[in-house]
Amino acid sequence: MAPPRNRRPGFSRRAQYSLFIGYVIAIAGALVGAVLLALSTLNPPAFSALRAGTAEVTAPVSWAAGSVWSGIASIPSAIGSFFGVRGENARLKDQIANDRRQLLRARAIAFENIRLKKLLAAREPGTETVATARIISSSATSTRRYGLIYAGLVQGIHAGMPVRGPDGLVGRILEAGPDTARVLLLIDPESIVPVRRTKDGAPGFATGRGDGLLDVKPIALGNADYGPGDVLVTSGSGGIFPPNVPVAKVFSRNRDGVLAKPFESPDAFDYATILRTFMTALPPAAVEKQP
Repeated sequence: MAPPRNRRPGFSRRAQYSLFIGYVIAIAGALVGAVLLALSTLNPPAFSALRAGTAEVTAPVSWAAGSVWSGIASIPSAIGSFFGVRGENARLKDQIANDRRQLLRARAIAFENIRLKKLLAAREPGTETVATARIISSSATSTRRYGLIYAGLVQGIHAGMPVRGPDGLVGRILEAGPDTARVLLLIDPESIVPVRRTKDGAPGFATGRGDGLLDVKPIALGNADYGPGDVLVTSGSGGIFPPNVPVAKVFSRNRDGVLAKPFESPDAFDYATILRTFMTALPPAAVEKQP
């Protein structure tokens, strides 16, 4: 049987037009590609200018399409964030309620402490500021760690007075001249400071290492082991440093105790406060027995 003479794809004009348009688009694309290839080979500057112009024209469209796609893609994460925020909100509410209970308990303990001190007629020295002076220099390379402040005997500063900065303890006065004084820094190997843990008052000693850190050992080794995250303040024992001055925060354990990082560094601020030497108050009975 001879093939039909009519090889058109059916008698539908729509199908014929679609096939024709497809051929036209394919030929036009091939021609445009050939022209661009020739232009990029024969005249690269003109091709670069054309490419830049095309990018300028298509940039808004690309931005709009990208924004729509990003918005669609972010829908699952937004849903997850919504439920995550709800859970975090509930956790923070529980934490606030717990902190409120602890605050009320702390206020009650503080009020009871004040009342008992009044009943015992306990006398405590105040923390008096002697002077505020600029830190002139501090040793950074030697194993001995000293600081020099621009204040001395003329300003009422004497050996043994504690020195603190904005965030915590710096050290104590080692020797004083007329207008300058040398400070034995907290991190010096010869520096030993009585400390206590804030959460339960567990006592210990903080000793400098000369490398910017402190070795901290509890007094009762078996009953009050320090751990990472513990905050240490001065205990007031020994009659030099006043109590409750921030000292350091524990960050790791070692063989004999823990390592702590001081809250203050002499290189991080310009001025320090010199305090009067703290003297532990004697109980009323001991005062009466004195001649």
